[in-house]
Amino acid sequence: MNYIRTFRLSLLVIFIMVFAIHAQVVKVDEKIPPYKKQTGISGNANSIGSDTMNNLMTLWLEGFRKYYPLVNIQIEGKGSSTAPPALISGTAQFGPMSREMKAKEIDEFEEKYGFAPTQIRTSLDALAIFVHKDNPLKSVSIEEADAIFSKTRKWGFAKDIITWGDLGLSANWQNQPIRVFGRNSASGTYGFFKDEVLKKGDYKDTVKEQPGSASVVQSVSEDQYAIGYSGIGYSTSGVRALPLSKKKSDKVYDGNYDNVVSKKYPLARYLYLYIVVDPQKPLDPLVKEFIKYVLSSEGQQIVVKDGYLPLPYDVVMEELKKLK
Repeated sequence: MNYIRTFRLSLLVIFIMVFAIHAQVVKVDEKIPPYKKQTGISGNANSIGSDTMNNLMTLWLEGFRKYYPLVNIQIEGKGSSTAPPALISGTAQFGPMSREMKAKEIDEFEEKYGFAPTQIRTSLDALAIFVHKDNPLKSVSIEEADAIFSKTRKWGFAKDIITWGDLGLSANWQNQPIRVFGRNSASGTYGFFKDEVLKKGDYKDTVKEQPGSASVVQSVSEDQYAIGYSGIGYSTSGVRALPLSKKKSDKVYDGNYDNVVSKKYPLARYLYLYIVVDPQKPLDPLVKEFIKYVLSSEGQQIVVKDGYLPLPYDVVMEELKKLK
């Protein structure tokens, strides 16, 4: 019995050591200062934009209201494309976006206000390509993903990819068709994926568009022959994010912090908050303090809690300068 207990204990120790080696602990840069409470902050505001950032905005608001219980921010996440019109019309003070504003959107904003929108980088995201947790595929290249999701194949992959056998899987997987899930056109994630993976090509008509990131991940978790893309913060135990390379022959990288910051991971991106900052007027104190909270050590801890990646110190300092 002692031998059995010793053996089991040894296995447990080995498991813990292996897990510790492979698990990357993401920490907020210690140089990022904590948030300092100000006086007289209260009022109402609206946030309209990215579905990907819905959870982040909700968690940031919860943390912010611990300092300012009289603040109320209504959050609506139907897609990044809804943010610019809301800012332009004045119906929102915060415009979360998982992509940068397009030139046309900036032009419309400047036509209304006479100055450009202010872009605040809030966090880092590894846009992930998910498969079912039981899928044996080890990795995928961007050129292969283009051939899976796009009918134009602008990366130039040799053939259309329609079955799991086309990606090298055999046995029961070989002839199974790949069921493809993605976001709808209002989504910034849809636009980012279209730009970076499809090279602005056209999605296949067979891509099943979903209204939100969580819907994509849920669809993949319920279908072992499915594939889909979403922000990595929406990962669940039912799916697995594939390591990526640009070309099939290139080295693959997973979406960990070091690979995202170094841009080795092919689908690294910032998540943004757009706000209206009139250079001739003081910035609304509620808006200013909320942004300062997002960029504080507490705000960046929330980024980690929600499964995204915190900003480096130098980026935080650059963004804070935009509030002065």
